[in-house]
Amino acid sequence: MDIRNLEETVISGEKVFEGKLISVEHWQVRTPGGRTALREIVRHVGAAAVVPLDADGSVTLVQQHRVAMGRVMLEIPAGKKDGPDEDALVCAKRELAEETGLRAREWRFLTTLDTSPGFLTERIGLYLAEGLSQGETNPDEDEYVRLVRMPLEEAVARVMRGEIADSKTVCGLLMAWTIYARRP
Repeated sequence: MDIRNLEETVISGEKVFEGKLISVEHWQVRTPGGRTALREIVRHVGAAAVVPLDADGSVTLVQQHRVAMGRVMLEIPAGKKDGPDEDALVCAKRELAEETGLRAREWRFLTTLDTSPGFLTERIGLYLAEGLSQGETNPDEDEYVRLVRMPLEEAVARVMRGEIADSKTVCGLLMAWTIYARRP
């Protein structure tokens, strides 16, 4: 099948909500079959996330309450960009320092995640940070996190048991493990 036979064409769009972190738009699209359909699109500026990997093979994760999920979750350090033009690596470095106090000498781009492409424009730049040194944390005034350090292997085992379910964290830990496990 030709990929063009799958494309939808945007006919019109209307902003229905403007918030501090997101906006919501209603788009009318023409489907490949010629019908008109409504798409609700959540616009988000984007984010970055970091897998901080120590020389001994341990990762530093953040534990925080996610009110939308109704529970405390274990995640890699992450945060939203300051604007649509901010480089994801700049954001990643800032978020790592703010949340954990860690700085890294070596940065490796892993991937860009499309977090929920059915309705959300958020893309997360995902990085591996190594050559870590400890500094002071500087969390946002409404950010409450607890740092948890554990062997990468244990973190991956928690992913595989379903104990870590945050998608950026699952992806980041599995990608970091793939890289780490291949090292001599």
